[in-house]
Amino acid sequence: MGAAAVISLAEVREQKPRVQIRRQLHEQFDHGLDTVEEQVKEAKPTLAHLTRAVGEVRQELSGQMTTALIAPRYRAEQEQSPAPCPQWGRPVAARGVVTRKVETLVGEVELARPYFYGVPWGQGFAPRATAVGVAPGRKQFAGQPAAAKLAAEVPYEPAQALFAERTGVGVSTARLQELTHKGAEGLSGWAVAPTRGESLAKLAAVAAGRRWRPIGVWAIEGAALPTRPAAAKGRRPGRKKPRATRARWQGQWREAQGIRFSLGADDRILQLLSWHQLQDHEELFAALRQGKKAGLIPEDQRRLGVVAEGAQWSWQGVQPRFPPAEALLDDSHCAEHVPQVAAGHYGEQPEQALAWGEATLARLFAGEGAGVLWGVPRLRPASAQAAAAIADLIVYLQNNPGRINDRSRRKAGYPLGSGGMESANKFICHVRLTRSGAWWYVANSTHMLALRCARYNGTFERVFERYRHKTLEQSQQKKIKK
Repeated sequence: MGAAAVISLAEVREQKPRVQIRRQLHEQFDHGLDTVEEQVKEAKPTLAHLTRAVGEVRQELSGQMTTALIAPRYRAEQEQSPAPCPQWGRPVAARGVVTRKVETLVGEVELARPYFYGVPWGQGFAPRATAVGVAPGRKQFAGQPAAAKLAAEVPYEPAQALFAERTGVGVSTARLQELTHKGAEGLSGWAVAPTRGESLAKLAAVAAGRRWRPIGVWAIEGAALPTRPAAAKGRRPGRKKPRATRARWQGQWREAQGIRFSLGADDRILQLLSWHQLQDHEELFAALRQGKKAGLIPEDQRRLGVVAEGAQWSWQGVQPRFPPAEALLDDSHCAEHVPQVAAGHYGEQPEQALAWGEATLARLFAGEGAGVLWGVPRLRPASAQAAAAIADLIVYLQNNPGRINDRSRRKAGYPLGSGGMESANKFICHVRLTRSGAWWYVANSTHMLALRCARYNGTFERVFERYRHKTLEQSQQKKIKK
């Protein structure tokens, strides 16, 4: 006969509510199954019909399951009385249990918690809600990153419809905008950047099995975005209720200065960092200084190159901060100047213009820029327009000595142009912000660009984890009278 097992009183008390919870969940599941069977009367329903019927009760069942699972894990907070007040630290007696309903991705969850109120300082608090990590308001944190990510990809109204369709949770366009702005509030370029460790891991993956160190490329360029003035806010002139059908303000196209840092990985480009904002040159280079100072750019682990279109401010801002970097002139931008000179010089002789243009470009990209610069001033312009094109090419070549992609740099694997940066401009800026009829307030475009950069940098979840901590901290601060 075996020895009897000894079970402590604490274990018995712990197992009893667990058994009750499981019994409750089984009952709820049976009820949900009965509901589905009532809705599906056919003897042989289609898979689409069955999944639609199950989907209609899914939110209710998963919400009830979450409610049941919370209870045993926060029993101590549920039975807590009195509790120390966040204001003075003095114990306060509970005023009773208050039930709060919140919306999550898995459905509506009921949270019963004791409520405390400090009369002298007029503040209420619920320790159990704080321990569970309940967000202020009805919508909870779990669904907020998904909703904001969708709003960062498509306009707010389609995002609202898609989110409701895919999750079964309704969210207003106003709430989507609020999430976008609050989630991106105060973000800098390095707040949405990968950590140094993450960059080194990607670098190591690219460098594995290669003889030469990978090439890291800084690309700098701007993207034009439609903006509206702050004066466009508020009530529009017109009839009393509907706003005027015609805008009384003038929109303006402004340039979003952007930087992109990427790695050349054989036949593709691996992005490490993108940062685009409506900012001036000094703000852009201030962000570069901060990243360099923080060590987020492991310069010693790779060969560096800087690709730009030829404007002097771009070289003056980047090269002093990264002296070993190769200065690489965007070949497509360079190639735009030569055909203009050829067309202006040869006029009605297109065959000669094409031959001269192709030969000149070949010489430039073969490293014979000095010879081209010697020969261009000796051309005889046929018109004032041709003379202006020749003068522009001469200035362009003089301002960018040694930056044109020659044979040695191409052989070493450096990029020929800024295609990677053009792609970043398209997918980060234009796809979401440059739409028909879209005019953005500067603050709104700043937030949207920050979230889209986080999306393509792979740091979106980290950004919203920061937002969650910040929101909970602010909620706690409201309970403390200052």
